[in-house]
Amino acid sequence: MSRPPNGEGSIYPYRNGFAAHVWIVTPKGRRQRKTVYGKTRPEVHDKWLRLHEQARRGPMLPVSPRLRDFLERWLEETVQPTLSPATTSNYEMFSRLYIVPDLGDRKLEKLMVRDVQVWVNTLRVRCQCCFQGKDAARPEPQCCALGACCHEVASDWTVHQAWRVLRGALTQAMREELVFRNVAALVRVPMPRSKKMPVWTVDEARRFLESARADGDPMYAGYVLLLTLGLRRGEMLGLAWEDVDLEAGEALIAWQVQRVDHQLLRRHTKTPSSDAPLPLPEIAVRALERHRVEEARRRLAAGDMWGDCGLVFTTRLGDPVDPRNFHRDFKLRAAKAGVPVVPIHSTRRTCATLLVALDVHPRVAMAVLRHSRIALTMEIYSQVSSTSTRDALKRLGGELSGT
Repeated sequence: MSRPPNGEGSIYPYRNGFAAHVWIVTPKGRRQRKTVYGKTRPEVHDKWLRLHEQARRGPMLPVSPRLRDFLERWLEETVQPTLSPATTSNYEMFSRLYIVPDLGDRKLEKLMVRDVQVWVNTLRVRCQCCFQGKDAARPEPQCCALGACCHEVASDWTVHQAWRVLRGALTQAMREELVFRNVAALVRVPMPRSKKMPVWTVDEARRFLESARADGDPMYAGYVLLLTLGLRRGEMLGLAWEDVDLEAGEALIAWQVQRVDHQLLRRHTKTPSSDAPLPLPEIAVRALERHRVEEARRRLAAGDMWGDCGLVFTTRLGDPVDPRNFHRDFKLRAAKAGVPVVPIHSTRRTCATLLVALDVHPRVAMAVLRHSRIALTMEIYSQVSSTSTRDALKRLGGELSGT
């Protein structure tokens, strides 16, 4: 038997291949032997060298964790303390439904590029209704549980998001030196094309507001803010009276209401650029003044049952409005007004379109919509004067009110 090369005394024949060991220091300070295996000596030699390098850098785990265990710890220790509750819930959902069922039992150090590529390819063609047992969980099965597969495959957006969550988790694993490369980042997953969202014309926006005002819709003022300021749904529902100055004609957009894990949460807006005072156009000031009067009537009628959450837009008992309920009412209002029923986020696009139609300078529109970049793709944000912003909103309010 030939003598191993110098410095490779720890590599030795083992069963149907070779093995090698390196002494490491665990995170608890214990000195322990860690072994790697392979079919050929060069393969084990490469693993041995990488293991030596990892051991030289500092403490390491003697056994590589399973992906499911690492994802659970990553969500708890990294994602939850740093990201919003809604984003954390979203990451947890993608992990639980799309990543763990296929890759959860793999050891981190043994996860390969091919494993991730096969997983992505499988997500694109597999019926999620069958795989997740959606139909079987219904009181009365309708498709897959009856043998008639509905072919509910994951959308390109879902596949891309699931891959992004895995890539983010493995990036953290690299920071912790649990793996030496991010195998998910080496898999090419094209960015899905964004769907072109429909927007209302100026006439359709006016008809929508006139319908809400004529019917005495309690959310009329909210609809005005959505269309004239381009507020997001959560920002509008999170607006408090203490952040509104009707005499000065300004509103501070700093909070939002979100539903996370069956709970309504009021939290700060997504980015610092969203946290900004905006001048209110005249139509919004008038609508909010009427809304305050109507709220006083509801408060008096509710008596001791009034929730008094301090928000501008509440239920009839003074509690925060559920975003899903507001979305439902928005679609019903659009149908009554005889305008296209568009997703509620389209009101931001409608506002942007209206500003462009009014020849508002792009940088002014950027301040109104609180983008960090124009349309999220153009040049870096630059500050515009509050006077220009106020003038743009006055012109927009005039168009919508028909004056």
